[in-house]
Amino acid sequence: MGGEDNIKHLEDCSVSNALGTWVFSAAGALLAIPVGIKRKSLAPLVFFGTTGTMLDIIMGITACEREHAERQMKLLEAQNAAAESSLGETGNDS
Repeated sequence: MGGEDNIKHLEDCSVSNALGTWVFSAAGALLAIPVGIKRKSLAPLVFFGTTGTMLDIIMGITACEREHAERQMKLLEAQNAAAESSLGETGNDS
C-alpha cells in the first residue's frame, strides 16, 4: 500500500497536461492578430484562440491517457511476471 502514495491519478495528470500546454493557443493568437487587423474584427482572435486552446487541451489529455496506459501495461506485465515466477516455484517443489 505504500506504493499507492506515489501513483499519479489520471485526473491529476490530465489537468496538469491540459493546463501545461500553450503552443497551439499562442500560435492561434499570433495567426489571428494579422487576420483580425486586416478584417478589422475580433472574430479571428476568438476563433483561432479558442481553437488553439481546444487543441492544447486535447493534446494534453491524449498524452496523459497514453502515459497512463503505458503505466498500466507495465504494472500488468510485472504482475504477470510475478505470477509466472510463483507458479514456476511451486512446479519445481513438487
